This record gives sequence, structure tokens and C-alpha cells, in this order.
Amino acid sequence: MRILVVIYEFPPVGGGGGQVARDICHGLVKSGHEVRVLTAHLDDLPRQEQIDGFQVTRISSWRRQAYEADLLAMAGFVISGSIAGLREIRRWQPDLIHVHFAVPSGPVAWVLSRYSKIPYVLTAHLGDVPGGVPEKTKNWFRWFYPFTPQIWRDASHAIAVSEYTRQLALKHYPVDIQVIPNGVDLNRLDPGEIKVGNPPQIIFAGRFVPQKNPLQVVKILADLQDLPWNCVMLGDGVLRKEVEREVRKHNLQERIILTGWLTPDKVTQWFAKSDLLYMPSISEGLPVVGVQGLAMGLAIVASPVGGFVELVSDGENGYLIQPDQPDKTKESLRGLLSDPSLLHEYRINSRQKSVRYDLNKIVNSYNQLFTELASGYTKTG
Repeated sequence: MRILVVIYEFPPVGGGGGQVARDICHGLVKSGHEVRVLTAHLDDLPRQEQIDGFQVTRISSWRRQAYEADLLAMAGFVISGSIAGLREIRRWQPDLIHVHFAVPSGPVAWVLSRYSKIPYVLTAHLGDVPGGVPEKTKNWFRWFYPFTPQIWRDASHAIAVSEYTRQLALKHYPVDIQVIPNGVDLNRLDPGEIKVGNPPQIIFAGRFVPQKNPLQVVKILADLQDLPWNCVMLGDGVLRKEVEREVRKHNLQERIILTGWLTPDKVTQWFAKSDLLYMPSISEGLPVVGVQGLAMGLAIVASPVGGFVELVSDGENGYLIQPDQPDKTKESLRGLLSDPSLLHEYRINSRQKSVRYDLNKIVNSYNQLFTELASGYTKTG
């Protein structure tokens, strides 16, 4: 089967959703499908390249930063993606369109499908669902929402990456929505023999935006300076300078590393050197960093939001704590950081729990879905 993947951010641009899409594309190629990806260009990235057996085409869309896309960049992707996608359909004649993110990739898939009669499967990742990340998307949906119900209705299948994302989408789009969680390659993300660092290393990974709550990480750790730990914060965003100021305020420059935006491979390298994932997020879908944390055998202290509820068994491989409960957060972190044997036990439990999110299972779910769709569809033209 020929599958055209439409996604407005794809590694090294964007966050976890793009990495998931890349892994799924690789898995589909290994399953015998032909895959081509249409995504946004940035800076000096190649306009076309082969990655893991599939072709990636990057188009101009006025995107200016790797870690976020503004409304202009999204509108640019809708326009450029529709034009480039129509050319790709004429030349390559795909059997199926797989679109990640209802906004802004969804309109592109809808236009292409209306023109070609090729069905599309929509995968939603939370930020593209109204109310999923309100501080980030409120303004977007003022413009996009009048058009998005049609995008969901016309999709041959709608997928959500977590039950939380599904339930939120159902409030706005009364269509059949299936859950296929984000997955990771457990062979590539293999921690080997799990050992606790001396001192233990804490990791935060994500955009420095209010949704991810990175300032909380520094404020909490500032009150745990009597304990042995190091911390690395991966990512970039509008709160970067505030985080830097908070680190200086508490004289934590020697204990907290701010790496800036990193490629997925470098993110994996930091995960391999860490012991505990701390994510005090305000909202999440099924966070890819959480699944990666499980695979790398990290204990997880996170907010009970979105997919973290599915990733963390409280008191077994981590703790789920509301961001407005700092004392409880400090108590939980103190317990893990001061007891290497307990931290080791939680790490082992995380790795065992990660089996559910094996990428092979996720790809098989998409394979089954695509095969069923193809059996009832005959390409015309």
C-alpha cells in the first residue's frame, strides 16, 4: 500500500508527536508499505531526503522555530501543503492519506481527499483538540474550529493517542474515535542493566511553555538542595529566560543543565543517563517523553493529567501529584532521591510496564486498520 503521511512538524522539528509519526512510518515500511511524508521546512534542513526507508518532503510554510508554530506558519502549511500534496497525488497516486494533527495538518488531508477521493485516517495528539491545551490553542480555534468538524466527520477513521484525548474530542466531534497509544521502539530504547546514578539524575523534557510547567521543576528542586541529585532540562520555548532566571536565583547553575532544543537521538542519550522523569504538566495527551521514560526504565513523578494517568501506577513506578501540591511533590521526590533501592525498584517497574507501548504493537494496530480500509476501497483515476 502507498501511504502519504501529512504532518506539519516532523523531526528534528517539533515535539513528541513528530517522533511518534516517524517511528510509525518506519514500522509501516518494515511491514511492506511504501511511505512518503509531507511536512514543513525549517532553516537549512534538506527539502527532500530518505529516512528509515521512506521519503520526506519539506515545504515552505513560514515556520521560524523548531519548537513551535504560530498561526501564520500553520496557515502557510495549509496552503503550501495542499498545493504540494496535490502534485504528489498526481505523480505517485497513493492509496491512503495518514494525517497527524487535526490542526493544521487536517485541512490539507481534507482538501487532498476531496480532490482525489483517497480516504484519510486522522490521528489526534491533544493540542489539535479544542480545550486540550487552551493556553496554546485558544486563538487557533477561533479561526480553525468552524472548519474542523467537517475534517473529523469526513475522516475514514479518527484516532486519539489516549483515552483522555478521545473523551475531550468527543465533546466537540460526535464521531467514532479509536484509541491507539503512542509507542516506542523498545529495542532502540533499551536501558540494559538498570542502575541508579550517584547522584541520581532527574530529567524534564518538553517545550518551555505554560502547559509543561517547567518553572515548577526549578522551584521544587530548590527546596531539595540538601539531597544528592543533578537535573537536566531538555527543550526550549517562551519560558526559557524565566527558567534561567529561576535557576540563577537559587544558585543551581551547577546542578541544573539547560540543553536547549535537541534532536530525538540526543534526547535519547540524556534519557539513558537519567533515573527519574519529573513532568509537572498542566495538560497532556499521551506524552511521548512519558512513554520513552517507561522504556528507559525511569521512575516518573508527574501530574495526573492526560496519558500520564495511564503511564504511572502510583506507588509502583512513580507518583501522580497535582501541580498545586508542592509539599506532596517534594515528599515524593525526597523519598526516591534518598533511597536508591526504592528508586531502583520503581525503575525496574517502569521498564516492565513499557511492554504495552511496544512500537510493534502500535504499528500492527495501524496495519490492521489500513488493511481493513483498503479492502473496502478501490482507487480510481
